[in-house]
Amino acid sequence: MTELILDSLQRRMKAMHSLYEQAIESMDLEHVNHFEREGVLPIAFSLFHIVNMIDTSFMLMTGTMPIWNEDWQARVQMSIADHGKHRTVDEMVYQRIGDYEQFKAYLREVFARTEKWLADLDPAELTRVVIPHPFPPQIASTYSARVAGPDGITLLDATECWIYQHGLRHMGEIELARGLVGLGGMTS
Repeated sequence: MTELILDSLQRRMKAMHSLYEQAIESMDLEHVNHFEREGVLPIAFSLFHIVNMIDTSFMLMTGTMPIWNEDWQARVQMSIADHGKHRTVDEMVYQRIGDYEQFKAYLREVFARTEKWLADLDPAELTRVVIPHPFPPQIASTYSARVAGPDGITLLDATECWIYQHGLRHMGEIELARGLVGLGGMTS
C-alpha cells in the first residue's frame, strides 16, 4: 500500500510543480510585485513563502540543509528575506522579488530536489515520525498537528501537509491574485 501512496504523491507533486511553472512563466515581475491594497498580499509573498517553506521543511523531514542562503538572497533580492510564517500580513504586504529570473531558478532547484527525493524515497520511510507528541508551540497550532496520528507527524503527514496541501493552498491564492493583475486562472 505504501508504494501506491508514494506513486500517487510523486504524480501529484509533479502536477503541482507544473502549475507553478505555468504560473511563473505567464507572469512578469510587475505582476508578482503588484500592490493591490493594504491587507492584500502580493503574489511575491505566496511564491516565495511556499518555495522557502518547502526548502526549510527539508531540514525536519530529511536533515538536509536548505538551499536558501545569503548567496541566494543576494541573487533573488527579496525585500524581506523571510518566508513570513510567523509574521503578520501587515509586515508581509511589503514582500517583493528583486530578480525574478533568479527567483525562478531558486523555485526550480527546490522543486527538482523535492521530486528527486520522492523518486528515491523508500516507501517504508513514509511511516517514520518526524515530530513526536507533545508538539512544540510553533507546531501545535498548525494544520499538520491536526492531521497527526497518535505517535505524531509522520513523513507522509509532513509531505502531504507542508509541501503538497500547503502548495495547493498558495497556488489558489496565486490564481485569485492573477485576476487582480489582469491574468486569468490556470485550472478549472
